[in-house]
Amino acid sequence: MTLRDFDIRLIHAFRSLFEPLARFGLFLVFFWFGALKVVGLSPASPLVQQLFERTIPVMEFGTFIVLFGALECLIGLLFLWRGAERVAIPLLFVHMATTLGPLLLLPEVTWTGFMVPTLEGQYIIKNVLLVAAAVGIASHLHPIRK
Repeated sequence: MTLRDFDIRLIHAFRSLFEPLARFGLFLVFFWFGALKVVGLSPASPLVQQLFERTIPVMEFGTFIVLFGALECLIGLLFLWRGAERVAIPLLFVHMATTLGPLLLLPEVTWTGFMVPTLEGQYIIKNVLLVAAAVGIASHLHPIRK
């Protein structure tokens, strides 16, 4: 087998593995982190609460964090079922719009200097990878039939 043949086989293997791995990865992150919020054990809760208090204090935070965690669990579960990604991806984008908020609205928590994120800032910035995985899944969808 030549190096080129090996390369082609490897590329094909990665193409077939991408979608199931991306789906499982999105499920794992969203469901796990969401479940931690639902049961009150999320290390992100103080950051979420700070953002909540600055933006949408229209309900009790305890209720909000459980609903937010449940939404994350739902997004994760939806990525496991083929066909449900058409619901999961818009929910993910809405979720990302809210989770990116601290980078702009809580700079004292998310940045130590220009382009130098805190640990919380890094936690938020890594969400770009979640969006990339969702876009990759979307790129494998077939168009809706007429």
